[in-house]
Formats: sequence, C-alpha cells, structure tokens
Amino acid sequence: MRTLIKNGTVINPETHFMEITNVIIEDGKIVHIGPITNGIVDHVIDASGLLVVPGLVDIHVHFRDPGFPQKETISSGALSAAAGGFTTVVCMPNTKPSIDTVEILEYVLRTGLEQATVKVYSSAALTYGIEGKVLTEMESLQQAGAVTFTDDGKTVMDPKLVYTAFRKAAELDVPISSHCEDHQLVSGGSLNQGKVSNQLGDPGIPRLGEELIIARDILFAEETGARLHIQHVSTARGVQLIREAKARGVRVTGEGAPHHFSITDEQALVCGTLAKVNPPLRTREDVEAVIAGLADGTLEAIATDHAPHTSEEKARPLGEAPFGMVGLETAVGLTFTFLVHSGRLALTDAIAKLTVNPSNIMGLPSGRLAEGLDADITILDPQKEWTVDPEQFKSLSRNSPFAGMKLKGKAVLTMVNGTVVYDEMLN
Repeated sequence: MRTLIKNGTVINPETHFMEITNVIIEDGKIVHIGPITNGIVDHVIDASGLLVVPGLVDIHVHFRDPGFPQKETISSGALSAAAGGFTTVVCMPNTKPSIDTVEILEYVLRTGLEQATVKVYSSAALTYGIEGKVLTEMESLQQAGAVTFTDDGKTVMDPKLVYTAFRKAAELDVPISSHCEDHQLVSGGSLNQGKVSNQLGDPGIPRLGEELIIARDILFAEETGARLHIQHVSTARGVQLIREAKARGVRVTGEGAPHHFSITDEQALVCGTLAKVNPPLRTREDVEAVIAGLADGTLEAIATDHAPHTSEEKARPLGEAPFGMVGLETAVGLTFTFLVHSGRLALTDAIAKLTVNPSNIMGLPSGRLAEGLDADITILDPQKEWTVDPEQFKSLSRNSPFAGMKLKGKAVLTMVNGTVVYDEMLN
C-alpha cells in the first residue's frame, strides 16, 4: 500500500524543514519526501493549502484506566487524541490502582498496544499509591517502559524522600515530572486566589503554593544533576524561576497547557466548575507570562493535561467538583488561535512544541517527519474556523470550558504507522 500526500506544506521542526512538497508512505513508513517520482500509488491525499507535520505528541494525559472507565478508557482517550491530531501520548499514573508497579504499568502499555489507535506511553508513580510516603521501584519501572516518574495530581512533600528520588532519577537519567503544589499552603481552594475567588466565596489557591515547589525541585535538580520537567506552569513567577534556572545550566524543562495560555480565572464566572483545574486558571498577567515563556523557549512543550470527568461530577458545587478539563480535541485550535494567528509564536515553533520538543523531553522516538521513520503524520488546516462543541468530542467526557468558543486551526487528518485513524478531510 503506497499513499501519496501531495502539495502540502511539509514541516519537520527538528531540521527546520518547511517546503510545499509531497510525502510517500509505504508499509507504515515514510519512504520519500520531495518531488513526485515515477511510481504507482494506491491512495492520494491532496493537502494543498494544508500543513503536513509530524504526528503531535502530548506528554501529559489522563486516560483513567485502570479504575474510572466511566470518565475515559485507553481506547476512548486514544480516539480523542487522534481527533485532536495527536499520534503519541504519555499517560499519568493517578489511576486506581495507581501505576506504581510493573504489573499495572505493563497492563497500561499492553492495553495501549491492543486497543488504542495511537501510540500510548506511560509514566509511573514516584511513590506507592501516590501517597508521598514510600518510593516506587524506579529502576524496575523504567526497565518495564516508564518514560518519566511523577505523582501528578499531588506533590511529594517529604524533602528527604524527594532528594532520594532525584538522586535515583539522575542515576537512571530519567526525568521527574513535577506537579507543583505545596499542600501545606494550598488547601480547600478551587480557583486562583484573587478577585474571582473572593467574588465566588472560594478560599482560593495562592500562586506561592506552585512557586515554592518549582523553586524546591529546581534546587534538587541542580544539586543532583537530574532531569526535571515542570508540568502545567501557570504563574508568571513560576516561568521566571525556570528561566533563571536554565540560565544557570539546570536540566529543567517546562510545559504550558492550552488553558493556561488562553483563558483566565474569570472564565469561572462564565462556566463555573468547568473552569476548575489544578493548577488553576490565573490572571491575565500570568497568561501573558506563560505565552512569553513559550515564545522564548523557557517552556519547551505544549501539553494538554487532558483530565476527563463525568457531567455528574462537574455538576457538584464548586468546592466539591473535581479539578480538570478535557483538552486533546481543542489543543490545536487554541494553539493556532492564541499563539500562531496572534503572532505570539512562529508556526514552526508551535509545531516543535507539539511534536519534537515533548518527544525529546521524554526520550521518545516520535515527533519527527523524515524518510525512514514511522508514518505518524498529522495534517492541519491552519485556516479552518470551527466552534467547540463538546457533544462532538470523541472523549467519553465533555468537561470543557471552551464550549461555544470560535477557534481557527484544526487537525483534519491523523495517521499512525501509515494508517488513517482520524479523517475530517472527506467531510
């Protein structure tokens, strides 16, 4: 089976290649990029006016398996990823039971191979049960396929334990992905501490709770030489702490989530608990700082923190509803609308932050588009205008604060190993 993708703007951010040309795929691999040579093809995809990019990579998703099939499964999460243009994802470990043993990790990876339309990698928990008390068997978990360690959703508060973990991570040369929240300072709040939280009678979540742990973990990384990845950075000072650490040579990377570079805590006045996420939506100043961090390379990756919840859970009062929002199917639209079309981020930089950069952070083979590689390819329509309708999502959950928002830019075809797993071009 030979497939020709013709006349698209082909982008490989790793080599800064961007050219209107053709891609030929055979037996799941990219066999040719360039002018069409003689040869029979079985299938032609006309990508005129469209972008042909590496399959997108999201290193921060919650697929809720095992434990919460009513919210998401690995199969449904993969369908949601494909619809958003993502061909590779990294699952977070706060499932039930948590991904803290080789047996559970192997279950997730095996289920991904058997049931998912995209490539599923997984993190492993830093501590058993994500309870912050006893470190997991990091070496065994890494050998079984864990690409990073994190207690995402929580922060390990015991500094002695954290120091031991960082030393082990340095020895294994595997990144620690840090959810930054000082649980002794942050308790009970649902929204960013400020005008909106006051207006809604919420105790609020102070920025300092995030920034203290960013600073702490940067120091641990600096001391041990370990690789540190800061998840979903949401505050201006958090961005600055990472920027300063990079200047000192600390091995730290960071990610910005689409919701943190597009909307503020005022969204909670519009859609209530649908805007409840952890870390919370912050102020316009913080949004601008996250954008600046993406623009200057302080934050290398865009990651969704896709966090599905049922409508019943999100219908609870503000203080009782769970944190989180789905993000895979809106990420491209938000990235193009708020970063690329606004002139805040160059097109090739945006593609890099959705492909090769996150792959490099986690040591994945994905995120590149070149001859000889797996044909994991996403076709984007940068000019496609569409309105977010959560009822159309492939995810099992609908918890999005972006319902009704008009966006410009969308994934219209997703291909994994040469097989089309999502196709909007025929519609």
